[in-house]
This record gives sequence, structure tokens and C-alpha cells, in this order.
Amino acid sequence: MEDLIIREPQTEEEFEEYYHLRWKILRKPWNQPRGSEKDERERESIHIMAIYGNKVVGVGRGHFNSIEEGQIRYMAVEESYRNRGIGSSIILELEKRLKERGAKYIVLNARENAVEFYRKHGYIIVGKDHTLFNSIHHFKMMKNLR
Repeated sequence: MEDLIIREPQTEEEFEEYYHLRWKILRKPWNQPRGSEKDERERESIHIMAIYGNKVVGVGRGHFNSIEEGQIRYMAVEESYRNRGIGSSIILELEKRLKERGAKYIVLNARENAVEFYRKHGYIIVGKDHTLFNSIHHFKMMKNLR
């Protein structure tokens, strides 16, 4: 997508938009309260957002579980902007930044409907994971960066 900007949120307002999209896509449909889109790892994480026409249209987060293990979480793209390469741009940026900081591999917990997206980016299923809100099945996936 031309004119798509991929970068970290820089202002309080941008972080508000970033978290709002995360909540709207990943929590609101299951009647989860605002704030449920955040966890204790926010401060130490890499936050990436996609901006198109002054609107935040995609978000994703990366952090470390160990010196070598990076994790990607909270990937979300505005519904009307899906299948335009936005998610791919975000995941590639997160992978790059995690690798630059020493990650040897990346893990993630993919919702069932996102497994194919991650497969296209080189992730493999390594097992079944949790079920969120009694309805969203997740699969543990991994990608070796070596």
C-alpha cells in the first residue's frame, strides 16, 4: 500500500489510538472491557503501528521471553484494511526489531483464523494452546530467525 507508514507510536495520543484499535479488534467483540487489551509487559515491549491517511489501521507488539526468544502479540488490522499487506508490514518490522535485539526465534499464539497468515510468514504450528473467552482457539507457532 502506497503511503502506508509503519512505526512506533510517539505521542500519548498515538498510543491511545494504538490501544483503542487493539481493544476494538481483539477484545470488544467478546464484550471485554477497555484495559483488557493491555498487560504487564507493555513498558518493555516494541509497539508498531500502521498509519494510512492519518488513521491507525494496524498494530502489533513484540517482547522478549528470554534472551533468545521473542514473542509477537496483539496483532490487529482494521477490518476494512485487511488483505492489503498491512499485517505483513507490521510483522516484518517486529521480526526485524526483535532480531536486531538478539532474538534467535519468535513464538506467538495465533487465533485459528490467523494461522494461515502466520504460515505465509514462515511460522509453523508447534502445538495447540489456550482457548480465549471460551470460543477463540489458539495455536502456538514458532519461526526460527537463524
